[in-house]
Amino acid sequence: MFRLWAKIFKDNRMLSDVVIINEDPALNRTKKVFAAVDEICLKFDLSKPLWLDNTIADFKKHDKVRFYQDNFIDHIDFDFLEIHVIEED
Repeated sequence: MFRLWAKIFKDNRMLSDVVIINEDPALNRTKKVFAAVDEICLKFDLSKPLWLDNTIADFKKHDKVRFYQDNFIDHIDFDFLEIHVIEED
């Protein structure tokens, strides 16, 4: 099972969160992450964030990353979106 937790923060307070579960064994880890981010964007009505070099490096190192305004083409009304892999087989 693969679970990814997404949280939206503004002024150091969590505004909303969601856990995305993917149990498809045919997908590799990268595809599961991108599928989860797509689902998160649909649930939160956001444009897809851009994966910048430092974003990719942080995610590889910590299994957690924050997407700030620089990662979005559209304006966001929160400080950042954080995603965190909380379980994977």
